[in-house]
Amino acid sequence: MDLAPGAPAGLRGLVEHVVTRPRAPFTTGDGALTIHQIPSLRDNLIWLLQCNETGVAAVVDGPEAGPLLAYCEARGITLSTIFNTHTHPDHIGVNLELAKRGLLAGMRVVGSAAQRANVPGITETVQEGDSISLGAANGRVLSTEGHVDGHVSYVFDDVVFCGDTMFSAGCGYLFDGPPAKMHDSLTRLAALPEHTRVCCAHEYTEDNLRFAWSVDAGNEVLAQRIRDVWALRAEGGCTIPTTIGIERATNPFLRHAEPSLVARLREAWPDRPLSSPAEIFAATRALKDRKDYQAEGDDRLPLQPPRPRA
Repeated sequence: MDLAPGAPAGLRGLVEHVVTRPRAPFTTGDGALTIHQIPSLRDNLIWLLQCNETGVAAVVDGPEAGPLLAYCEARGITLSTIFNTHTHPDHIGVNLELAKRGLLAGMRVVGSAAQRANVPGITETVQEGDSISLGAANGRVLSTEGHVDGHVSYVFDDVVFCGDTMFSAGCGYLFDGPPAKMHDSLTRLAALPEHTRVCCAHEYTEDNLRFAWSVDAGNEVLAQRIRDVWALRAEGGCTIPTTIGIERATNPFLRHAEPSLVARLREAWPDRPLSSPAEIFAATRALKDRKDYQAEGDDRLPLQPPRPRA
């Protein structure tokens, strides 16, 4: 969970995960890493990275250790490293549970230098522009604040692990903000090559697309994405990873240059300034937080392909 205001903190065992058919493992474009997806709690996605040359493995965040350890045991994977993007409980919960099991000591724990005091077991701090490695695989660190201070993302070749900054068709709540900082972080992520796969921490795509259509109706790429996502989710499939290219075309928080989206924002916020990309982003985020779109229902969505003209 993205820890929305008022959201319950302990969901373990109370609900089933929204994904019943996780994505199959895949490799980075350079072949250096195999990436595994492990569903956790209701909508969290734990990412397990394994170096194909050395076998060394790392996890990116996680609310709990149980599903991760079971997955590793079943496949003979030995976990040695944790990459933390930020310090919300559903991201450092894995650190805390490993510590309770006596398994955190001796592990390599990588986290933001700005949040060093709040990352359990941290052994290595990183910040914008730093290089990182996992076995023979090399990556880099991006500062992606706005959701919370000190949030970082990890890029390995054509895959980015971005925590709660960019979601599929959305972005995280602005707990620390300000909006301009989150806008800068999303801009930094959107500047990655379009084929870059986006491994965020939650399966939120359907709700995000409902909002996207409420402000960007008429976007045919978005319409097709909605149809594809509804079909996949009906079968229990996972929509993550997405790609930077898909996000540029359909994520409303990246589409500040779209006139129809700005016009919709002017209707919703007649008195808000909308003269800069950061102001447009702030208004878009505020409109999603208002949640008007959730009362509109799915009948308005383009769930059926358009009929061919006679």
